[in-house]
Amino acid sequence: MRRALIALGIGLGVFGSTVVSGPAQAAGVLVVPLARTVTAAQEVARFWLADGAANLKNATPYAVRTAVGGERLSSDIVPDGPSVLIPPLQGPAPAEGSMPTTSGKVFFIGSDLQPHWCTGTAVHSQYRNIVATAGHCLLDIEAPAGALAKWVFVPGYAEGATPFGLYVGKQAETDYDFDDIRDDDGDYAFVNVYNGVVLSAPEVLTNVGRLADNVGGQGLAINQPLAPTADVFGHPAGPNPDGSRPYTGETLERSTGSTFATTVTGVRMDRPVGVDSPFTGEGSLGSSWLIRYADDSRSGYLNGITISVADTDGDGRYDTGVSPYFDSELYAVYKNATKQWTGTIA
Repeated sequence: MRRALIALGIGLGVFGSTVVSGPAQAAGVLVVPLARTVTAAQEVARFWLADGAANLKNATPYAVRTAVGGERLSSDIVPDGPSVLIPPLQGPAPAEGSMPTTSGKVFFIGSDLQPHWCTGTAVHSQYRNIVATAGHCLLDIEAPAGALAKWVFVPGYAEGATPFGLYVGKQAETDYDFDDIRDDDGDYAFVNVYNGVVLSAPEVLTNVGRLADNVGGQGLAINQPLAPTADVFGHPAGPNPDGSRPYTGETLERSTGSTFATTVTGVRMDRPVGVDSPFTGEGSLGSSWLIRYADDSRSGYLNGITISVADTDGDGRYDTGVSPYFDSELYAVYKNATKQWTGTIA
């Protein structure tokens, strides 16, 4: 039985039950229910925070489709619509030398019924409540029966700590074709989260406010020429093909590299983008690619999301992150997400 997901056409003001036909460039926006009631969201928050955040600490990096074959191209990618730049939202003043507090880990239960995590990042939104990550860190592509369960975001996560609170997902938006025909040009998701919470006493949840008010929100860059460089922020943890493990996944890592058009094998993509990055796949799924990143403000423009990695030179070490191109279809999905208010669960 097909899961209860809601498809939208570009320009629709109300929810519909089917995708509405439109121009060739039109995108279908898929709305994915998560914890839609306060009671359900409270149960999710307590699941992760109980027993000293044991489930957060015991989670392992998500290992579903972390690597693909890849070949770098010398061509550029032609935008399919007008350029859009949405500015970052500044949060509290960052500490000197710190990494962006917008980045963190998204946690969920996989089809193996075990807790796992990917990387996510807070982005600009009207209601200060959107997290961007890879689409297959939202939808279960191993057993297509809906969203990955108990989905939450913890910005600044480190070894069980939730310095800015834990944010439960209420609903998410992704590209309809990613779910329907596994078109990985739509392997991205924008998740609307409730206000953050912490456990102030056993079983007692305390509200800590809206996500972007607490950590800021990165900007968004749509229909751009390939950037000279991008800064990638994520939590890589898995091994290289040669067995080496340069990362632990415990801390947020940064790599800076040039971007380029690429071809990939193993997934269905028409316009994949690559970035020079040594990140391994497990844990770095969902990593943010920021262009025009400023060290003083710890902010930039989200222009890519890692959906897989590749070893393009065959030396046994990953050298490339892979992302969908941020085009007009992604912008339609993002715009729908910005309209969704969430509120507090405590």
